Amino acid sequence: MKIEKAEKSNYKELIEVWERSVRATHDFLNESDIVELKPLILNRYFDAVDLQIAKNGNERIVGFCGVHEGNIEMLFIDPDCRGTGMGSRMVAHAVNLQGATKVDVNEQNIQAVGFYKHAGFTVVGRSPLDGQGKPYPLLHMALASARQQD
Repeated sequence: MKIEKAEKSNYKELIEVWERSVRATHDFLNESDIVELKPLILNRYFDAVDLQIAKNGNERIVGFCGVHEGNIEMLFIDPDCRGTGMGSRMVAHAVNLQGATKVDVNEQNIQAVGFYKHAGFTVVGRSPLDGQGKPYPLLHMALASARQQD
């Protein structure tokens, strides 16, 4: 696997990875939520972050991570590649090369909460609504080492 900066020409493939990943991991979302989020991700959010992509040996995009101002804003892995260590490698890249020290995680996404705890993040706060004002609570997490510096 290699990690490199995303280009606009990657966006179509990235949104397909996003949708497959969301459908596999975000069972708390309604179909209407996914339909509403998809164009926002594609047309707004990809451009708002330092977006890095993971490609497999066949040059197929199998994951991506976006960081903005030290916050991991998005991390999505193709469902066929979950459990392979790719997410951990993407987080390590985000922390070590993109300066990420924080992440917000949907509270209902128990697997993601556990994943980030395993990666060294701890819960430092909670919001009852997500970024779109929907009733999907967010857990605010930070690296333990970053918390000591605050």
